[in-house]
Amino acid sequence: MILDGKKLSARLKAEMASRVAGMEERYGRVPALAVIIVGEDPASQTYVRNKVKACEETGIRSIHIALPSGVRERELLDQIKRLNEDPGVDGILVQLPLPPHIDEHRVINAIAPAKDVDGFHPRNVAGLWLDEDCAIPCTPKGIMHLINESGINPSGKRAVVVGRSNIVGKPIAKLLLDANATVTIAHSHTEDLARVCREADILVVAVGRPKMIDGSMIKSGAVVIDVGINRISVPTPGGNISRICGDVDFDSACEVASWITPVPGGVGPMTICELMGNTIEAFLRSHQE
Repeated sequence: MILDGKKLSARLKAEMASRVAGMEERYGRVPALAVIIVGEDPASQTYVRNKVKACEETGIRSIHIALPSGVRERELLDQIKRLNEDPGVDGILVQLPLPPHIDEHRVINAIAPAKDVDGFHPRNVAGLWLDEDCAIPCTPKGIMHLINESGINPSGKRAVVVGRSNIVGKPIAKLLLDANATVTIAHSHTEDLARVCREADILVVAVGRPKMIDGSMIKSGAVVIDVGINRISVPTPGGNISRICGDVDFDSACEVASWITPVPGGVGPMTICELMGNTIEAFLRSHQE
């Protein structure tokens, strides 16, 4: 069975649009999300366009700020400061990666925690691990939505997360722990990775390596969540073409998994959907103070 993130995100965004529709009258405005992009990276440009489109679909006001790749770090930090102080802005997102001359950690730390809709600020990271009210990172939050959609209750199940990034691996492990799963985090130094993966009732793969996990490494009936988005060159009679694939070999995994996310169309749409949700939540928190 396919865990269709595109279909689920469309449903959730329609529900968000219904909520946002009444906010202008009740609060005098709608939620607003500011997205800052630095430079002309094609992948980043695509991600930002998708976020702007999602804002349109949900009724959220989008503020798009494009800065040149040579912008000084101080100028970027000043821009964030202005957005932090603007009461009409609820969420701030700086599209990563940034040019090498800009310190990503300094930029993330500059965003007001209440407006950090990515959930990357240290205060929000701490809030996640301390079970406090905070912004939950969008990709892990979307993954939990997909797992719940499968009808699988993680409680008592064995979950394996392949990848230990601060953006996906670690936070999804915490959310699965919160759902009472027994969680193992595997990584590049894990001995006998195939054996560890085959123990998983729920397998989340986020390593950024094309088709690293194949069907032989998956337990029969497991739920497989593929977070990877990799561009590979595929030979054809007319020459090589570029295609997108995940970290899981989809064809062989389909033979054994009960549920699996496709790439594209699985986790990616859910990440952007949850960004909209986090923006709405930030807006509502600001009106409760």
